[in-house]
Amino acid sequence: MTFPKAFYRWRPHPWHGLSAGPNPPEVVHAFIEITTFDAVKFEVDKETGYLRVDRPQMTSARPPTLYGFVPRTYCGERVRRLSPEAKSGDKDPLDICVISERPINRPEVVLNARVVGGLQMVDDGEADDKIIAVLRNDHVWGHARDIADLPPIQVERLRHYFLTYKELDPSKPAGAVKITSTFGAEHAQKVITASLKDYEEEFGDG
Repeated sequence: MTFPKAFYRWRPHPWHGLSAGPNPPEVVHAFIEITTFDAVKFEVDKETGYLRVDRPQMTSARPPTLYGFVPRTYCGERVRRLSPEAKSGDKDPLDICVISERPINRPEVVLNARVVGGLQMVDDGEADDKIIAVLRNDHVWGHARDIADLPPIQVERLRHYFLTYKELDPSKPAGAVKITSTFGAEHAQKVITASLKDYEEEFGDG
């Protein structure tokens, strides 16, 4: 994707104007939309790049980790192929959950995240993978290199959150959201690589 010169005088769009990270697919940038303190679902506005209020959370659950997306990724056909039960990608940037020992209480920040695994989630037939990562150089979690390095309860909290956070949504029939598997770093890196290639095909690599 190319932009007019004037674009670079202003704040870059977090999806298209930031890089995917210092060393993708192992270490990526995460643009944080929601913190563990938020009871409202914020989502980047695709036109402006600012955070937009998507919806108040219907349940009492709060996100168990920081939540956002990897810039310059897109969940298209290549991502769909890695999710056997999905009929399509969700046509959004790739979601990422980042574990941090120190509280980060503001969204719209960019951080370096080391990829350790993920959840293979399917929402209304669309591949909606959730990459799991740790804040790079975190003094408690920074040693993790694979999902097996995390306490099982940490992963289970993420599974429970994503399986229940739309439970009260009348537009979502029972079973519309499901997690078909939990995967480690190797598969997570394949998903990221696929999403980077899907982005290039959809938007160009400029």
